[in-house]
Amino acid sequence: MGRWQLQEIGLTERLIRTRVFHGGLIRLHRGVYAVGHRALTVESRWMAAVLAYGPDAVLSHRSAGQLWRLCPRSEIAPEVTAPGSKLSKGGIVVHRGSLPADEVGRMWGIPVTSVARTMLDLAGMLKEREVERAWNEMEVREYRLRLSVPDLLERYPGRKGTVLLARLASGKAPPVGITRGELEERFLALADRFALPRPRMNVHLAIRDRFYEVDCLWEDRKVAIELDGGAAHRTRRAFEKDRERDRILTAVGYTTARLTWRQITETPAEVAADLRLILTPYPLSDGSGDLRPLPPR
Repeated sequence: MGRWQLQEIGLTERLIRTRVFHGGLIRLHRGVYAVGHRALTVESRWMAAVLAYGPDAVLSHRSAGQLWRLCPRSEIAPEVTAPGSKLSKGGIVVHRGSLPADEVGRMWGIPVTSVARTMLDLAGMLKEREVERAWNEMEVREYRLRLSVPDLLERYPGRKGTVLLARLASGKAPPVGITRGELEERFLALADRFALPRPRMNVHLAIRDRFYEVDCLWEDRKVAIELDGGAAHRTRRAFEKDRERDRILTAVGYTTARLTWRQITETPAEVAADLRLILTPYPLSDGSGDLRPLPPR
């Protein structure tokens, strides 16, 4: 609890000091106390950080992203947004400013920036791929937004990260989908590093009255790539089904290929060069040894 909350319920400064001395109140930050115990959850640490900056402070940025489950949990200092001076307190990252009422809310009793405002803050500090993942989580969780991201883009034009958010909100950003593990993350990083067009991930295709799940799909180019991590493909049945699926996709006009963890991590330039050829329709040499696409037919 905050000192100001204790005073609101009738505790004087003397009573507060007495309870701190006897262990009934345990100091977490200046003016913030745990009541009777030190067993703190992540959520209680977030609440303590908010209380440390008074009744107008809210959890924000990466901490808010974790609270809303837009970002994976990680060991970072609590982040809050609060009005006032730039004086900071140990173990807390403070962003100074006053937020309109429609940009804040509560989650599990913790004052926090709204989902849309959290996305705006994250877009200004995270890498593009991390923002895309947070956006995907927001859509999957189907939050009902009183104030939408487009509303905030109109309110804060030109702010860092707004160009990316505008693309995501318009649906013009590459539809990445949900990734499944480090192998897929490594592959997407390879695509970005070598300026390859991004695929859709984990896509279901209906072919010959069957459904096939494709790890990486460029639908407009009819290219389907599988990422073989090993464990999912070790059984004989899995081996047979994988080959059957590749055969059927090839028969209906898809180009298929398989990539392994070792290929992606140890020979990324070679993988990228081959993918560029696979994704380029009708490669043809112009005599110089370089490959170029044929003109449209």
